[in-house]
Amino acid sequence: MTWIHYSNNNHQPSRRAQSKIAIDGVLLVDKPYACTSFDVIRRLKHQFGITKLGHAGTLDPLATGLLLVVLGKATKLSQALMCGIKEYTGIIQLGVKTTTYDREGDIIETQPVDGIDDTVIQEAMHTFIGDQYQNPPMFSAKKHEGTPLYKLARKGKDIEREPSFIHISKFDNEGYQAPDISFRVCCSKGSYIRSLAYDLGEKIGCGAHLAALRRVRSGKFSIEKAAPLNALLENDSVDYLKQYIVPCHEIERFSL
Repeated sequence: MTWIHYSNNNHQPSRRAQSKIAIDGVLLVDKPYACTSFDVIRRLKHQFGITKLGHAGTLDPLATGLLLVVLGKATKLSQALMCGIKEYTGIIQLGVKTTTYDREGDIIETQPVDGIDDTVIQEAMHTFIGDQYQNPPMFSAKKHEGTPLYKLARKGKDIEREPSFIHISKFDNEGYQAPDISFRVCCSKGSYIRSLAYDLGEKIGCGAHLAALRRVRSGKFSIEKAAPLNALLENDSVDYLKQYIVPCHEIERFSL
């Protein structure tokens, strides 16, 4: 699996970044495709010289959408913020299995999707609603005896993984044009949408992988209130940045 890091080594820090600033709150960022969550943190710190920041819930490089960037005193709230229900939209491609359960991996099996329609898909999706144990993908940051699974996967190892207890409250087919399903899912912390895509393919009987993913909600924070990362960097303005920051004293009303 190839992950492209969103970076620009020739980018020079702004004059502001050379004098550190302290900001408290949650910055709502619309993460672009092909950059890691850490890339977002690094670019913001580099651009604005923010002294203390992190994020509340990782997005894979493949995924776009809402990333909660916690600043200053709000870093203490990151664990609580990660507990909120997540909502995603995306595309699941039927008929193709990959090593990573998404489009970044090597194809390991293909099957025809003849005879599959919206009714078949929605009936299969409905079986995933509720509490359940989910097996994480090998290409994930989950650890086995202290080693991240993805490191073992890169060595060609496929080990038995401890399943995670999750809850899915919504999993809807929003349109099927073979072989692609447009979907929407609401799920708990710790859910792997790549695993959900893989498991759906197994349920239908044709295999599947995650082709696209976008996070549109985390707790009560919505993508509609987020700023694209590029816009934040190009404006290079603390005043512009603050338009997308929820202050610490307001975060409570965005609780679960």
